Amino acid sequence: MISVPLNIPAGDVQKLLAAASPDASLLYLYMKAGNPLSSAETELSLSPSRVNCACATLRQLGLIADERPAPMLPGERPSYSEQDVLAAMEEDNTFRGLYSEVQRLLGKTLNTEELKILLGFTRYLGMPADVISVLVCYCKDRARQRGSLRNPSLRTIEKEAYAWAEQGIETVEDAAAFIREQNLRNSRLSRLKGVLQIRGRNLTAAEERYAQSWLDMGLQEDLLSMAYERTCLNTGGLNWAYMNKIIQRWHQQGFTTAEDVQNGDRKPTVPKGASGQLGQAELEAIQRMLREG
Repeated sequence: MISVPLNIPAGDVQKLLAAASPDASLLYLYMKAGNPLSSAETELSLSPSRVNCACATLRQLGLIADERPAPMLPGERPSYSEQDVLAAMEEDNTFRGLYSEVQRLLGKTLNTEELKILLGFTRYLGMPADVISVLVCYCKDRARQRGSLRNPSLRTIEKEAYAWAEQGIETVEDAAAFIREQNLRNSRLSRLKGVLQIRGRNLTAAEERYAQSWLDMGLQEDLLSMAYERTCLNTGGLNWAYMNKIIQRWHQQGFTTAEDVQNGDRKPTVPKGASGQLGQAELEAIQRMLREG
């Protein structure tokens, strides 16, 4: 195993901490030290599925280059015929069992067009039947979390299936790791909603992008609470763009906790024997801070 001195950017550290994935952090350090990905399974004692999931996490974080060919989009999928579906039902016991299981999970009889979508999961995306079952359950749970009482459509599930394929989720173990990370992410978003006094509704897509970007910075809840309070004092309520500017400024200064901000805001004492007068640059900086809140 190659071992060289590491110089890890602070931004990378914050992304890894926010991801809360030990395997991804270990793989990042291993590759950062100059070791090849092809040897990670043996030298790190990780299963292929754990390595694949860690790679997917690092790609999502932008910490390793994605060298895989770009996946085809749902609109470019092969076109299956009714005859293809009938042949699969007659000749493929696995597909027939999958068809019955998906119908049970969704509580409905699948029509021909839906069976074509399901066939694409197995033939085009190459997803095993057990992974597809986990996918359907995940989509059902996500719909419930978003307040829907209806089961998701096959079209909705298809979009998630392509997202899973893009992230390299190929086994039940991969799927379980992904779901754990999503549950952690949702838990952190839920706590942030409490900090922001948002109750009784889900975040909009734009709001969720702001919120997730703040969490990805590795900022503590007390700092986010302080940013919220300053935003409300200066704007009269929650202004996402204004709060984002405060947080970005603090992030650029390296602040991660409310204590960091308080220490950074604290005015330096005047050295003994000094005149106590501030220069023009210092006065302008203080005025700028007061204006910006």
